[in-house]
Amino acid sequence: MDTLNARQREIVGLAREEGRVLVEELASRFDVSLQTIRKDLNEICARAILKRIHGGAVFAAGVENLRYDARRMIAQDEKRGIGSAAADLVPDNCSLFINIGTTTEEVAQCLLRKKDLLVITNNINVANILRPAPSIDVIIAGGMVRRSDGGVVGETAVDFIKQFKVDFAIIGTSAVDEDGSLLDFDLREAKVAQAIIENAHHVILCADKMKLKRTAPVRVAEFNQINTFVTDSLESENLRKICIDQGVRLIEAELS
Repeated sequence: MDTLNARQREIVGLAREEGRVLVEELASRFDVSLQTIRKDLNEICARAILKRIHGGAVFAAGVENLRYDARRMIAQDEKRGIGSAAADLVPDNCSLFINIGTTTEEVAQCLLRKKDLLVITNNINVANILRPAPSIDVIIAGGMVRRSDGGVVGETAVDFIKQFKVDFAIIGTSAVDEDGSLLDFDLREAKVAQAIIENAHHVILCADKMKLKRTAPVRVAEFNQINTFVTDSLESENLRKICIDQGVRLIEAELS
């Protein structure tokens, strides 16, 4: 799938910030025709990033998860910054879990500069990223592989994860509620994430600010079960207070 062009990426960014975009306003902003903007929106919506409404488009959110390719295109710069900041927290010569998610895959990319790591993951994409690194050993969980994103889920994966006790867990989540609940769309994935959290000494949550504007139906964990929260920008004062009250270290990553 082709990537979005620069104008289309900016349109997605505007939708992320404002909740919706309108054809006439975009045409004026970019000094192009209405037809050009409609074509841009159609291409973006074909990737399930935005949803068309009369006169424009809105961000695809709610209780329906986005396709993997669409998630990869959203907040790419923010995810790279989060990935770098999270990787900086992981020392050489340690063990860690990395779970499913496009943000955790960015962390894996940044871990390539590390030495003597043991990584256990239920994410085939993470395994493929780290596999060529000569000083990183990778163990992949067994279980059902989701065709949509290469995630390994199910009871077999849960049982496999429970055999380990590691130094760090790098986890992503589909949504973060205002009350500090971490939420997901797939109960099977949530069960694996819960096992990962329970079997790591230090849990690092990696989530961009868009995750704070979404919702999902399955509860994974609470903020008091994580140690460090790495995001691009935390706009919620309530979640900031929860971090302070629960002793969660907050890192707001700079864009790379």
